[in-house]
Amino acid sequence: LTGVLDDCLCDIESIDDFNTFKIFPKIQKLQERDYFRYYKVNLKRPCPFWADDGHCSIKDCHVEPCPESKIPVGIKAGSSNKYSKAANNSKELEDCEQANKLGAVNSTLSNQSKEAFIDWARYDDSQDHFCELDDERSPDAQYVDLLLNPERYTGYKGPSAWRVWNSIYEENCFKPRSVYRPLNPLAPSRGESFYTWLEGLCLEKRVFYKLISGLHASINLHLCANYLLEETWGKPRWGPNVKEFTRRFDPAETKGEGPRRLKNLYFLYLIELRALSKVAPYFERAVVDLYTGNGHEDAESKALLLDIFRDTKSFHMHFDEKSMFAGDKKGAKSLKEEFRLHFKNISRIMDCVGCDKCRLWGKLQTQGLGTALKILFSEKEIQSLPENSPSKGFQLTRQEIVALVNAFGR
Repeated sequence: LTGVLDDCLCDIESIDDFNTFKIFPKIQKLQERDYFRYYKVNLKRPCPFWADDGHCSIKDCHVEPCPESKIPVGIKAGSSNKYSKAANNSKELEDCEQANKLGAVNSTLSNQSKEAFIDWARYDDSQDHFCELDDERSPDAQYVDLLLNPERYTGYKGPSAWRVWNSIYEENCFKPRSVYRPLNPLAPSRGESFYTWLEGLCLEKRVFYKLISGLHASINLHLCANYLLEETWGKPRWGPNVKEFTRRFDPAETKGEGPRRLKNLYFLYLIELRALSKVAPYFERAVVDLYTGNGHEDAESKALLLDIFRDTKSFHMHFDEKSMFAGDKKGAKSLKEEFRLHFKNISRIMDCVGCDKCRLWGKLQTQGLGTALKILFSEKEIQSLPENSPSKGFQLTRQEIVALVNAFGR
């Protein structure tokens, strides 16, 4: 994959270099820190759009707790309500993974971790957040350790998975009524006329389609990169599946479609990168810390995050979001609102994903992209934040911060 991306003045080689040498090593480290590895999610919300018949037919695709003896202690409680990370024994983590089957979410957390989260939430609340995420207070919402639940191929496919993506593309991607051709890139019989049509859309609607396509490519890539290659004597072996990757992305096997999908993944990267560079002033204020109760670790996490922000600002080919929603005020406002509602709808469709692990990562990446868009559309509010007090104008909850960093990390 080479060359310039459409709708922005950026080439793929520059993104590869910048990501490989600057961003990737740091974002990987950041994702391993306590603040970013625990994500609160409700995996029990019913699908709002159709009867949930596609619920996992895969063996043990539900949440299966590990045996008590195998639970790694995520956060140990010290004497004065401070928390430090225990040295997690990687052998124990592997055993724990095997105790779970493929699609099951490992929901085990130590009691100390649970106490810590109550403390984190209390701190979060005191920060004067103005918007409550729908799931946070639900008794069904639970913390999940993302490091124990990697995104990978779980065997979830077929009509149920197809229906989720179909619904996302067909009902949410601003399709003109005159176009009967399916939007879903996996659907048969798409020709060049599809792209003539796409180019005919206004920039904002093209961007929306590319972001969803990029998200789809991202998820498919992770499944190919971490695929169940064999399972002998109950021991699964995961690794890259080149054949599957070729089937989904090779120009010859996809009628030239594959490289376009990958270009949309780069486009998604650029949008989230831009959001990180724009939100830096929010985190640069002394009043914001990545609170876990462990002062030393919190300071290190914030220093690493600010370091990543410095890198994102140094990138010289950012997407220019000022070209979006720049028409007449009334039209731009209603288009922006339409954009937001379409996106919200997609996040609700994620509740229809039949496999818990796929649902977890689908929800997280959708929320991360939603947070990136929220940042890009809040530039004025971010610039006018007060230095020493929480602001009413623009806030991010811990959930949004965790989702944004992990989605960009993906």
